[in-house]
Amino acid sequence: MNISKAEQRVLHVLAQGGMIRHRRDDDGHIVEALCFTRDGFVLANMNLPLFRRLRKRGFIGSQNGAPYRISQAGLRAVRAQLDNR
Repeated sequence: MNISKAEQRVLHVLAQGGMIRHRRDDDGHIVEALCFTRDGFVLANMNLPLFRRLRKRGFIGSQNGAPYRISQAGLRAVRAQLDNR
């Protein structure tokens, strides 16, 4: 499956325990999405079109208004990367 570098980067952060927090407007539409690493840092290259692509492809999901996490499809799609800590 073809995944862009930006999608791959976000999925890798989510696979390590990160999350995507979202904010909705008065109509219930998502207007902001921020990707947080497991350490609490914000991933700089996360934007709303990228969030929508990941959600449309089923790589991320949320239950009962909780932050978005990686799904099983997202775990299968992400390629292994070294953790450069």
